[in-house]
Amino acid sequence: MAKKIYTDENGEYLKNNPTWHTEDSAWKASQINKILNRNGVNPKTVAEIGCGAGEIINQLHMSMANDVNFTGYDISIDAINLAKEREKERLTFKHENFLETTEKFDLLLMMDVFEHVDDYLGFLKLCNNKAKNTIFHIPLDITVMGLLTNSIMHRRKNLGHLHYFTKDTAIATLADSGFEIVDFFYTEWFFDFKERRKSLGSRILFLIRKGLYMIDKDFAVKMFGGVSLIVLTK
Repeated sequence: MAKKIYTDENGEYLKNNPTWHTEDSAWKASQINKILNRNGVNPKTVAEIGCGAGEIINQLHMSMANDVNFTGYDISIDAINLAKEREKERLTFKHENFLETTEKFDLLLMMDVFEHVDDYLGFLKLCNNKAKNTIFHIPLDITVMGLLTNSIMHRRKNLGHLHYFTKDTAIATLADSGFEIVDFFYTEWFFDFKERRKSLGSRILFLIRKGLYMIDKDFAVKMFGGVSLIVLTK
Protein backbone atom coordinates (compact mmCIF):
# COMPACT_ATOMS: atom_id res chain seq x y z
CA MET A 1 0.00 0.00 0.00
CA ALA A 2 1.01 3.63 -0.51
CA LYS A 3 1.83 4.22 3.12
CA LYS A 4 4.30 7.06 3.11
CA ILE A 5 1.92 10.02 2.96
CA TYR A 6 -0.24 8.52 5.75
CA THR A 7 2.45 7.11 8.03
CA ASP A 8 4.94 9.95 7.70
CA GLU A 9 6.15 10.93 11.18
CA ASN A 10 5.77 14.59 10.23
CA GLY A 11 2.04 14.08 9.67
CA GLU A 12 2.09 15.18 6.02
CA TYR A 13 -1.46 14.06 5.21
CA LEU A 14 -2.83 15.56 8.42
CA LYS A 15 -1.16 18.89 7.61
CA ASN A 16 -2.72 18.94 4.16
CA ASN A 17 -6.11 17.69 5.40
CA PRO A 18 -6.49 18.76 9.06
CA THR A 19 -10.14 17.66 9.33
CA TRP A 20 -9.39 14.33 7.59
CA HIS A 21 -12.51 15.09 5.49
CA THR A 22 -14.96 14.70 8.38
CA GLU A 23 -17.04 17.50 6.87
CA ASP A 24 -18.06 15.04 4.12
CA SER A 25 -18.78 12.11 6.44
CA ALA A 26 -22.49 12.60 7.15
CA TRP A 27 -23.14 12.96 3.42
CA LYS A 28 -21.14 9.82 2.61
CA ALA A 29 -22.98 7.88 5.32
CA SER A 30 -26.28 8.95 3.76
CA GLN A 31 -25.15 7.56 0.39
CA ILE A 32 -24.26 4.25 2.06
CA ASN A 33 -27.68 4.06 3.70
CA LYS A 34 -29.34 4.87 0.38
CA ILE A 35 -27.70 2.03 -1.55
CA LEU A 36 -28.23 -0.42 1.32
CA ASN A 37 -31.91 0.47 1.66
CA ARG A 38 -32.70 0.26 -2.02
CA ASN A 39 -31.15 -3.24 -2.16
CA GLY A 40 -32.56 -4.57 1.12
CA VAL A 41 -29.13 -5.19 2.67
CA ASN A 42 -29.16 -5.22 6.49
CA PRO A 43 -25.70 -6.04 7.87
CA LYS A 44 -25.00 -6.86 11.50
CA THR A 45 -21.22 -6.40 11.30
CA VAL A 46 -19.61 -3.55 9.38
CA ALA A 47 -15.92 -2.85 8.81
CA GLU A 48 -14.39 0.19 7.16
CA ILE A 49 -10.93 -0.01 5.67
CA GLY A 50 -9.15 3.34 5.57
CA CYS A 51 -11.61 4.73 8.11
CA GLY A 52 -9.69 7.97 8.64
CA ALA A 53 -11.10 9.94 11.56
CA GLY A 54 -13.94 7.45 11.85
CA GLU A 55 -16.82 9.84 11.33
CA ILE A 56 -18.48 7.87 8.50
CA ILE A 57 -19.05 4.78 10.63
CA ASN A 58 -19.84 6.98 13.60
CA GLN A 59 -22.68 8.44 11.51
CA LEU A 60 -23.78 4.93 10.50
CA HIS A 61 -23.65 3.88 14.16
CA MET A 62 -26.17 6.63 14.91
CA SER A 63 -28.47 5.88 11.97
CA MET A 64 -28.53 2.07 11.78
CA ALA A 65 -30.09 -0.51 14.10
CA ASN A 66 -28.71 -0.72 17.63
CA ASP A 67 -27.53 -4.32 17.19
CA VAL A 68 -25.00 -3.51 14.44
CA ASN A 69 -21.28 -3.64 15.32
CA PHE A 70 -18.74 -1.40 13.60
CA THR A 71 -14.95 -1.65 13.29
CA GLY A 72 -12.70 0.88 11.60
CA TYR A 73 -9.19 0.09 10.32
CA ASP A 74 -6.49 2.53 9.27
CA ILE A 75 -2.71 2.39 8.80
CA SER A 76 -2.31 6.02 9.88
CA ILE A 77 -1.76 6.62 13.59
CA ASP A 78 -2.87 10.24 13.07
CA ALA A 79 -6.21 9.03 11.73
CA ILE A 80 -6.70 6.45 14.48
CA ASN A 81 -5.90 9.02 17.17
CA LEU A 82 -8.74 11.13 15.79
CA ALA A 83 -11.02 8.11 15.44
CA LYS A 84 -10.44 6.91 19.00
CA GLU A 85 -12.28 10.01 20.22
CA ARG A 86 -15.42 8.52 18.65
CA GLU A 87 -15.16 5.04 20.18
CA LYS A 88 -18.19 3.79 22.07
CA GLU A 89 -20.19 0.62 22.54
CA ARG A 90 -20.32 -1.31 19.23
CA LEU A 91 -17.83 1.08 17.59
CA THR A 92 -14.10 0.36 17.74
CA PHE A 93 -11.04 1.46 15.78
CA LYS A 94 -7.82 -0.44 15.07
CA HIS A 95 -4.42 0.80 13.93
CA GLU A 96 -3.90 -2.25 11.74
CA ASN A 97 -3.47 -3.40 8.16
CA PHE A 98 -6.93 -4.75 7.36
CA LEU A 99 -5.50 -7.43 5.08
CA GLU A 100 -3.84 -9.07 8.08
CA THR A 101 -7.09 -9.64 9.95
CA THR A 102 -8.79 -13.03 9.75
CA GLU A 103 -12.17 -11.62 10.70
CA LYS A 104 -15.10 -11.73 8.27
CA PHE A 105 -17.87 -9.15 8.09
CA ASP A 106 -21.33 -8.75 6.64
CA LEU A 107 -20.37 -5.45 5.04
CA LEU A 108 -17.02 -3.91 4.14
CA LEU A 109 -16.74 -0.21 3.30
CA MET A 110 -14.07 1.32 1.09
CA MET A 111 -14.91 5.00 0.88
CA ASP A 112 -12.38 6.66 -1.43
CA VAL A 113 -9.67 4.11 -0.72
CA PHE A 114 -8.23 1.99 -3.51
CA GLU A 115 -7.18 4.94 -5.66
CA HIS A 116 -4.53 5.48 -2.94
CA VAL A 117 -3.07 1.96 -3.13
CA ASP A 118 0.05 1.19 -5.18
CA ASP A 119 -1.05 -2.28 -6.33
CA TYR A 120 -4.77 -1.55 -6.33
CA LEU A 121 -5.76 -4.66 -8.31
CA GLY A 122 -3.83 -6.97 -6.01
CA PHE A 123 -5.27 -5.17 -3.00
CA LEU A 124 -8.85 -5.52 -4.24
CA LYS A 125 -8.41 -9.22 -5.00
CA LEU A 126 -7.21 -9.79 -1.42
CA CYS A 127 -10.29 -7.99 -0.09
CA ASN A 128 -12.97 -9.77 -2.09
CA ASN A 129 -13.45 -12.61 0.39
CA LYS A 130 -13.57 -10.47 3.53
CA ALA A 131 -17.30 -9.69 3.55
CA LYS A 132 -20.67 -10.76 2.16
CA ASN A 133 -21.09 -7.35 0.59
CA THR A 134 -18.70 -4.49 -0.10
CA ILE A 135 -19.50 -0.87 -0.81
CA PHE A 136 -17.03 1.27 -2.72
CA HIS A 137 -17.06 5.04 -3.09
CA ILE A 138 -14.82 6.01 -5.98
CA PRO A 139 -13.82 9.52 -7.10
CA LEU A 140 -14.13 9.98 -10.87
CA ASP A 141 -11.03 12.06 -11.50
CA ILE A 142 -10.74 11.55 -15.26
CA THR A 143 -12.80 14.29 -16.92
CA VAL A 144 -12.20 16.63 -19.82
CA MET A 145 -12.07 19.61 -17.46
CA GLY A 146 -9.77 17.75 -15.08
CA LEU A 147 -7.33 17.03 -17.89
CA LEU A 148 -7.41 20.61 -19.15
CA THR A 149 -6.86 22.13 -15.70
CA ASN A 150 -4.41 19.42 -14.55
CA SER A 151 -6.45 18.93 -11.37
CA ILE A 152 -5.27 15.32 -11.26
CA MET A 153 -1.87 16.51 -10.04
CA HIS A 154 -3.51 18.45 -7.21
CA ARG A 155 -5.33 15.27 -6.15
CA ARG A 156 -2.08 13.33 -6.37
CA LYS A 157 -0.10 15.80 -4.26
CA ASN A 158 -2.65 16.77 -1.61
CA LEU A 159 -4.99 13.77 -1.47
CA GLY A 160 -2.61 10.95 -2.37
CA HIS A 161 -4.53 9.69 -5.40
CA LEU A 162 -2.31 7.38 -7.43
CA HIS A 163 -4.92 6.03 -9.86
CA TYR A 164 -7.72 7.79 -11.71
CA PHE A 165 -11.05 6.49 -12.93
CA THR A 166 -14.12 7.03 -15.04
CA LYS A 167 -17.39 5.27 -14.23
CA ASP A 168 -16.67 2.53 -16.75
CA THR A 169 -13.07 1.85 -15.70
CA ALA A 170 -14.07 1.85 -12.01
CA ILE A 171 -16.75 -0.79 -12.56
CA ALA A 172 -14.46 -2.82 -14.83
CA THR A 173 -11.74 -2.72 -12.15
CA LEU A 174 -14.10 -4.16 -9.53
CA ALA A 175 -15.34 -6.87 -11.90
CA ASP A 176 -11.76 -7.78 -12.86
CA SER A 177 -10.95 -8.12 -9.15
CA GLY A 178 -13.67 -10.71 -8.61
CA PHE A 179 -16.51 -8.57 -7.26
CA GLU A 180 -20.05 -9.04 -8.56
CA ILE A 181 -21.75 -5.70 -9.17
CA VAL A 182 -25.15 -5.43 -7.48
CA ASP A 183 -25.97 -1.74 -7.84
CA PHE A 184 -24.33 1.63 -8.44
CA PHE A 185 -25.17 5.30 -8.87
CA TYR A 186 -23.51 8.68 -9.02
CA THR A 187 -23.16 10.55 -5.73
CA GLU A 188 -23.87 14.13 -6.71
CA TRP A 189 -21.66 16.23 -4.46
CA PHE A 190 -21.75 19.19 -6.82
CA PHE A 191 -25.51 19.43 -6.15
CA ASP A 192 -25.35 18.81 -2.43
CA PHE A 193 -22.47 20.99 -1.20
CA LYS A 194 -23.85 24.47 -1.86
CA GLU A 195 -21.26 26.08 0.41
CA ARG A 196 -18.54 25.19 -2.12
CA ARG A 197 -20.08 27.44 -4.78
CA LYS A 198 -18.69 30.70 -3.42
CA SER A 199 -17.09 32.30 -6.46
CA LEU A 200 -18.84 33.55 -9.58
CA GLY A 201 -16.89 31.02 -11.65
CA SER A 202 -18.02 28.10 -9.48
CA ARG A 203 -21.64 29.24 -9.72
CA ILE A 204 -21.46 29.50 -13.51
CA LEU A 205 -19.85 26.05 -13.71
CA PHE A 206 -22.62 24.67 -11.48
CA LEU A 207 -25.30 25.93 -13.88
CA ILE A 208 -23.48 24.39 -16.87
CA ARG A 209 -23.02 21.09 -15.03
CA LYS A 210 -26.63 21.05 -13.87
CA GLY A 211 -28.00 21.72 -17.35
CA LEU A 212 -25.91 19.03 -19.01
CA TYR A 213 -26.53 16.60 -16.16
CA MET A 214 -30.29 16.89 -16.64
CA ILE A 215 -29.89 16.06 -20.33
CA ASP A 216 -27.23 13.31 -20.21
CA LYS A 217 -25.64 12.34 -16.89
CA ASP A 218 -22.81 10.26 -18.32
CA PHE A 219 -21.79 12.94 -20.83
CA ALA A 220 -21.89 15.69 -18.19
CA VAL A 221 -19.75 13.66 -15.79
CA LYS A 222 -17.18 12.89 -18.48
CA MET A 223 -16.97 16.58 -19.36
CA PHE A 224 -17.13 18.34 -15.99
CA GLY A 225 -17.10 15.76 -13.18
CA GLY A 226 -18.68 16.93 -9.96
CA VAL A 227 -19.72 13.45 -8.85
CA SER A 228 -18.27 10.25 -7.47
CA LEU A 229 -19.52 6.68 -7.87
CA ILE A 230 -20.92 4.41 -5.18
CA VAL A 231 -21.02 0.69 -5.93
CA LEU A 232 -22.55 -2.21 -3.99
CA THR A 233 -20.94 -5.60 -4.68
CA LYS A 234 -21.02 -9.14 -3.42
